Amino acid sequence: MRTRMTALLALATVGLAAPLAIADDAKLGWIEISGAMPDSPGPFDWLNPDAHTFGDLLAAFEDAAENDSIDGVLVRLKDAQLGFTQIEELGKAMKLVRDAGKKVHVFAEAYTTSEFLVASHADEAMIQTGGGVYLSGMYMEEMYLADTMAWIGVKPQLVQVGAYKGANETMMRSEPSPEWDRNINRLLDGLYANLRSTLKGGRDLSDAQLDEAMSDLWMAQAEAAVTHGLIDSVIDLPDIKDHLESAYGGTVTFDTGLLVARSGGLDTSDPFALFKILSAKPNHGPDGPAIAVLHVNGAIVDGESSAGGLFGGAGTVGSRTIRNAIEDIIKATDIKGVVVRIDSPGGSATASEVMWQGLQRLSDVKPVWVSVGSMAASGGYYTAVGGDKIYVSPSSIVGSIGVVGGKLTMNEAFDHVKLNVHSRSRGPRSAMFASDKAWGESELAEVRKKMTETYDLFTSRVTQGRDGIDLSKTAEGRLFTGNQAIALNMADAIGGLDDAVLDLAVDLDLGEFEVVHYPAPKGLEEIFSEMFGMASAPGAGQSQIAGPFPMLTAARELIGPQRWDAVAASLEATVRFRTQPVQLVMPRVLLFR
Repeated sequence: MRTRMTALLALATVGLAAPLAIADDAKLGWIEISGAMPDSPGPFDWLNPDAHTFGDLLAAFEDAAENDSIDGVLVRLKDAQLGFTQIEELGKAMKLVRDAGKKVHVFAEAYTTSEFLVASHADEAMIQTGGGVYLSGMYMEEMYLADTMAWIGVKPQLVQVGAYKGANETMMRSEPSPEWDRNINRLLDGLYANLRSTLKGGRDLSDAQLDEAMSDLWMAQAEAAVTHGLIDSVIDLPDIKDHLESAYGGTVTFDTGLLVARSGGLDTSDPFALFKILSAKPNHGPDGPAIAVLHVNGAIVDGESSAGGLFGGAGTVGSRTIRNAIEDIIKATDIKGVVVRIDSPGGSATASEVMWQGLQRLSDVKPVWVSVGSMAASGGYYTAVGGDKIYVSPSSIVGSIGVVGGKLTMNEAFDHVKLNVHSRSRGPRSAMFASDKAWGESELAEVRKKMTETYDLFTSRVTQGRDGIDLSKTAEGRLFTGNQAIALNMADAIGGLDDAVLDLAVDLDLGEFEVVHYPAPKGLEEIFSEMFGMASAPGAGQSQIAGPFPMLTAARELIGPQRWDAVAASLEATVRFRTQPVQLVMPRVLLFR
């Protein structure tokens, strides 16, 4: 996807505090946020002009701020799935509109914590008549599988370097260690402080008032939220136009075109259009000066990126895919600079090093800055320090500088299912990763030695990329929020992807420029070739845990999709120990609500 931006115009709207006069008739931009808003375009988005990214959403608010014919913006939240860091970036975009002297209104059928946070950045919060509100604070779950592993006869032998790392605890403990407990409590305190600051500042509440609201609004009706000052108006959706006309003192019309349609799509009037599409390749290269956004999104693995994991979890980002994208960016002479957008808990140590090396190669020819989404942890942070400048949102999760490695010993599980294993080996260390033999003390010492070498390499990359960082305060697996990371010299500036892109454009003295996203989308012919070349691959939309894994499907339904996604991420990281015995990964069995 290509986006045209103008650095100076987008920045010029900031700081215009004087309100604009509203005519008798007012035009409001109507921006609808439904479902999840991904950072990067999907593989088929070049065929669908109605598909939008989170960047498109932010651009819509910037356009509304600059457009003199727009008097305000109505944001309709329809089951929006926005993370805390996305809401922080969205809040800055909404502030552009308000700084231009225009009003921002938010409407939702029901309010959870996310909707309350979005509305805290608006002039007016509206809720559907009869709608419910749910605000109690921040809730988090950690799941420990040591007893589960023992029950099925699997013995995890996972060694970590870094007292606060915690990545082995999911599989090897029934409860958190004191170090991990301190680590995650500090992180949760930071995230909760950011949440409270947003609600108090946006709705002009004291600590006592917010505490009272949370005590009452954990499950309540709309009117209760009005009483506590968190919502302004209770309105039936068909009456929203009348409500706004009363507020603006004239006729209100809506502009629904702020989310600009992309070029492309299928021409249904042409009977041969489908065949043309099948053989076509996406037009991806820039047409003029451009900044590339390189997306590192998901668990880091060796090889190619994938759309989903073995257990139905989130997709992965492959080092080969990223290195190929880097070579494409290097060859594109119109690309003047690169922003690496990272949202990753880490993964393979070797893949993280390969991607770091790629960013070093890229930075030799073009400036490389980094924007952190919800997290750049462990291998994600390893990759981030390959950039020249790091932007974070206040609630981004940063750090987890540490290493975990090991294997799963399966002999008891084999006994349960009456499976007999007869192993043969040649060579002094050939049986190190045998599935039916546990490590002895000398072998564990050798594993720790190798992992310490990886940890030393990791910390050397950090000190190389973050001059003056104090590893005694930041390493050994510690986790931090974005605003905490700034104070510790782990990052440089608070800001979202738009901030990083626009600041880089100013630094490069670019006026009008394009934004192009990498890895580049594949053509349909290539996608179909890959699909049909994998006999065991699931069909479109089919969960990979279905079919041959009915027990996992049942487990997913039993504990719920959100919890299963967290468990799946941890299981997939554990399974990768078969081929990647040393990993830079952060625990993912965490659920925030």
